[in-house]
Amino acid sequence: MDRSHTDESVEYIPSDDKKWFVLRASYGRENKAQEYFLGDGTFCYVPRRCEHAHKDGITEDVYRNLIPNIIFVYATPEKVDEYVRRTPILSSYLSYYYDHFDIRNGVNPPLTIPRERMENFIRATASMNEHVMMIEPSQCHYRGDEIVKVTEGIFKDVEGRRARVAGQTRVVFNMPGLGLVSTAYVPTGCMEVISKGGAV
Repeated sequence: MDRSHTDESVEYIPSDDKKWFVLRASYGRENKAQEYFLGDGTFCYVPRRCEHAHKDGITEDVYRNLIPNIIFVYATPEKVDEYVRRTPILSSYLSYYYDHFDIRNGVNPPLTIPRERMENFIRATASMNEHVMMIEPSQCHYRGDEIVKVTEGIFKDVEGRRARVAGQTRVVFNMPGLGLVSTAYVPTGCMEVISKGGAV
C-alpha cells in the first residue's frame, strides 16, 4: 500500500506470521512510537484526519489523529511483545489494547484486527479526509442491508454498509473492538452492491 504521502517509508507486505495489533500509547505519544517502529523496520499505521484551522484570517491544515492514543502495528506476536514488555524506550508508555469482547483462560487477549478489515480501514482513512470519523451506532441510520463497495473517488474499494450519517450518504463499517468508522459523503452512484444481508 502506498503510504508515501504520510511519510511512512516501511512497505506493508502481508505475511502469514504477522498480525495487526492495536496498541495504546499513553499521553498522546502514538506519533513518537510510530517514529520508533518505522526506524526499526516495522510497519505501523496511525490514522489521521486533516482539519482546517482558521487564525488571523489565515487557514492552515492541522493533522489530528483519528483515534487518540492508538497505533496499529503489523508484526509477529513475539516482536510486538518485545516492544511492549522489553523495549524500555517504548514500554514506559506503550501497552496492549485488550479485546474486551473475548475472554481466554479468564483474561482478555490483546486486540488484533483481521487483515482484510485493516486494509479496508487504511483505504478509508488514507486520504486523511476531515469528514471521516468514528461514530456511535445512534449516529448511523442504515439504508438497506446490502454490503457495498465504493467504485470511484478517494474511498475507492472501501467496503461497508450504505448509511445516513450527519445528513449525508456514507459508507460505514465496523472495526472490531474499536467501533464504527464512517467515510465522508459518497454519491450513491459511486457504490456497487456486492452482497446482501452481511455484517459491517
